[in-house]
Amino acid sequence: MHEKIIILDFGSQTTQLIGRRVRELNVYCEIVPYNKMPKDDPSVIGVILSGSPFSVYDDKAFSIDLSELRGRYPILGICYGAQFISYTLGGKVEPAGSREYGRAHLTHVDGGNPLFADIDEGTQVWMSHGDTITAIPEGFKVIASTDKVAIAAYQAGEEKMWGVQFHPEVFHSEQGTQLLRNFVVGICGAKQDWSAASFIETTVAALKKQLGDDKVVLGLSGGVDSSVAAVLLNRAIGSNLTCIFVDHGMLRKNEFHNVLHDYECLGLNVIGVDASQKFFSELSGVTEPERKRKIIGKGFIDVFDEEAHKIKDVKWLAQGTIYPDCIESLSITGTVIKSHHNVGGLPEKMNLRLCEPLRLLFKDEVRRVGRELGMPEHLIGRHPFPGPGLAVRILGDITPEKVEILQNADDIFIQGLRDWGLYDKVWQAGVILLPVQSVGVMGDERTYERAVALRAVTSTDAMTADWAHLPYEFLAKVSNDIINKVKGVNRVCYDISSKPPATIEWE
Repeated sequence: MHEKIIILDFGSQTTQLIGRRVRELNVYCEIVPYNKMPKDDPSVIGVILSGSPFSVYDDKAFSIDLSELRGRYPILGICYGAQFISYTLGGKVEPAGSREYGRAHLTHVDGGNPLFADIDEGTQVWMSHGDTITAIPEGFKVIASTDKVAIAAYQAGEEKMWGVQFHPEVFHSEQGTQLLRNFVVGICGAKQDWSAASFIETTVAALKKQLGDDKVVLGLSGGVDSSVAAVLLNRAIGSNLTCIFVDHGMLRKNEFHNVLHDYECLGLNVIGVDASQKFFSELSGVTEPERKRKIIGKGFIDVFDEEAHKIKDVKWLAQGTIYPDCIESLSITGTVIKSHHNVGGLPEKMNLRLCEPLRLLFKDEVRRVGRELGMPEHLIGRHPFPGPGLAVRILGDITPEKVEILQNADDIFIQGLRDWGLYDKVWQAGVILLPVQSVGVMGDERTYERAVALRAVTSTDAMTADWAHLPYEFLAKVSNDIINKVKGVNRVCYDISSKPPATIEWE
């Protein structure tokens, strides 16, 4: 049983980031709603209380019974968590004169305190709160300040309980990872033995026990998550796994054959299904984005279900669900929302049990596991790609002719990113076929052809994204190649909008 840190989620937007930072220390952690603390779990070695959109003195503020944690585990409160501990035990929390947001620098750092071991005086931290702790309970001690915040961090006397009003988990807190290491490793005593190799070893053993000799079916998308899940399952149960890869006709150029070849080289038992004519027929004349998605989603289920029924005695449906899909997130009203998304209700339709070998991993951990499994880098490092594929990158109705134009333009753009060493510096990239035609000149003739937009963004988690500042020379080369080589396109634009307010995809 792996030792673990529990992160109690009070609704902060950065709670998942705390989890990722702890995992980066090779320490296993779980994020649970604030009111779902595991009872009598001997593997828990420490507890972190997250931030929250609430003020601690709000009537609807999320609250827990601290007496159930005090003395049993080391505790670290972050932002709201720090304010909650102080307020609950007799301190004062009041609205700040102005919202404290952005960079600040720590002063009066108590370097002898275990939470601040090896943390420098003046180090930059990130503040994000509208309230501030104005008085701490009797017996508590201040262990760091900033020029605007007298109580930036405290310890509850000699108890193993700390609070920080800044966010050590965010990138802008320069020594935030060191602070979390001090808590998780130094104070909680974590062994730092959570790794890709240890995950594979324990998961393969668990899958063998869970599945026995049962047969499992898995839907492959060509993406990282489903591919890693397939290779992991293949290691555990071999030929009892059957993978189904459906081509809805809107994959990237040559992707169906290339990815199928990759899967076969990995020793997977794969059935490739070219269902493109079915999807083109059902999408004919459809322009509304949500209808496109629903038609493709339902079509995928129908094709997958039909193929799966050709396999005898299947008991399980495997999916590449990852941890962010499973974490119960909290709405402002306090309602627990399951963000977990099965593929279009397949388990219910097919009456199969669900197997999700990656459900404990973040995306970057999935990639590390894939590398440890010996998978090729071009599969592991692939950009995210929407399930409906190019259907949501063609604005307007879908036709085979439009798909071919977009596949050719997209292939030039993506291959160009690879050739120029830019692919791995970009989170996601693609070309959008616009529902407009524009005037151009080719040779001595006037043309009236299609316009496309290039989209490339940088991001760490797709929650926010900035447009990628690609070199002008590269953009000029790609534009020139697309216009010269892709019949039907005479204008190329570059999308320089960030998320928010724009989304990464156009539909």
